[in-house]
Amino acid sequence: MELCYQLPVLPLDRPVPKHVLSRRGAISFSSSSSLFGAPDPRQLSQRRGAISYDSSDQTALYIRMLAVTNKTIKPSFVFTPGDVRVRSQVGFEPERRGSHPYLGVDFRTLHSRAESAGSIPARRVRRLFSFQRHLLSSRLLRGAPHLNPLHILDEDYCGQAKCMLEKVGSWNFDIFLFDRLTNGNSLVFLTFHLLNQYGLIELFQLDMVKVRQFLVLVQEDYHNQNPYHNAVHAADVTQAMHCYLREPKLAQSLTSFDILLGLLAAATHDLDHPGVNQPFLIKTNHYLAALYRNTSVLENHHWRSAVGLLRETELFSHLPAEDSLSIERQLGSLILATDISRQNEYLSRFRTHLDENNLCLGHASHRHFVLQMALKCADICNPCRPWELSKQWSEKVTEEFFHQGDIEKKHKLEISPLCDSEANTIASVQIGFMTYVVEPLFAEWARFSDTRLSQTMLGHLGLNKASWSAMDPEASGSSEEGESEPGRATEEPSSRALSQGSQES
Repeated sequence: MELCYQLPVLPLDRPVPKHVLSRRGAISFSSSSSLFGAPDPRQLSQRRGAISYDSSDQTALYIRMLAVTNKTIKPSFVFTPGDVRVRSQVGFEPERRGSHPYLGVDFRTLHSRAESAGSIPARRVRRLFSFQRHLLSSRLLRGAPHLNPLHILDEDYCGQAKCMLEKVGSWNFDIFLFDRLTNGNSLVFLTFHLLNQYGLIELFQLDMVKVRQFLVLVQEDYHNQNPYHNAVHAADVTQAMHCYLREPKLAQSLTSFDILLGLLAAATHDLDHPGVNQPFLIKTNHYLAALYRNTSVLENHHWRSAVGLLRETELFSHLPAEDSLSIERQLGSLILATDISRQNEYLSRFRTHLDENNLCLGHASHRHFVLQMALKCADICNPCRPWELSKQWSEKVTEEFFHQGDIEKKHKLEISPLCDSEANTIASVQIGFMTYVVEPLFAEWARFSDTRLSQTMLGHLGLNKASWSAMDPEASGSSEEGESEPGRATEEPSSRALSQGSQES
């Protein structure tokens, strides 16, 4: 099976720094610039997905994709077998298209914003470019030797990011600020810090270069064009998972292997999310829906994508084969638990354990189940954050919902629950989600782990719900009528619709 990749047109008004060249799939340009000296293009082409351009030969493009040897190709397209993820600007191949014309749309660009013709795609490196140009001009004016300043970082920003990591266990951790301070690399910095803080890199004898490579690839595979399902969301879930792992019951019973699985699952739980939900993929006959037989379509894809990166980077290649396979299987079990359509199934099982008081964390299977519940909580914990953070997440997820609804309207499809911007508001969506999905889950989690953190989360949840209710009294009244018992999930139509249209589907 082959996929079509179209090489994007990039502005060539400035050289590209090495830290951009290191990005998987980046187009890199060989230059004689002493500031941004580039390696031989044939060496660059050894990188996975790298495309290099030699300024001395303006007709030569060198490329190496997955399982493809180096070759000179036409500058328009390249074909590669095996990888089911779509990265082209022209969308899917004709044979993958169903009866609907919009299946030619590349999901990676659904939420992208139109930019001016002369704009630079990588906005987050503009500040670094400006700093480097200033440094270069200053040295030239002083007659100082011309040195490569790429190793120099903005100490103010890095210092603040390090200070934030000292409080990474705080529930008030501002992941948006941390992402800005790390220049859009919050997932890499935070996950690497946690793996090191728990001593997992040393304990499992992990190669630090492979760890960094794996995390960079994971971050690259999140679609940052998505308002909600992007690398910042993954970093936020990872930080929440860390908070839960530090809870007394878990901290006293979880093994280092459990902690490693929990952090990896949190970081990869939405890997390569297309920005649309499972019902959308099913009703448009998307090939992923057919591949996974309409069952936990996105979660299966997230898991398989994570396993692919683990194998590509050979992160666990030094471990016995059975141990590596065990990590992959259990990682899948955790990620699959985030399927919101199975919310009541997991919640009922959790409630039964708590009612019968038979959870024994000395058993590996029970510890794994608690990890599943912890990941589920981390995945939908946004309504339990302080209002300033929770409100931002609510706006982002609703934007993603409504964008899907706009696509469905455009192509005369049935609009998915919560995705109709004319029938829903941010407040109504959030009130329903809190009532039917979040409150039942976190009420049971508080029964399991009755700590200050649990009470803090429930407190924020109540305040946030009240804030949204004040903005939309009608939505508040309808949700209260549907509640049967506090903390208990209901089977009302609204509940099923929320499960279908939830941001985690």
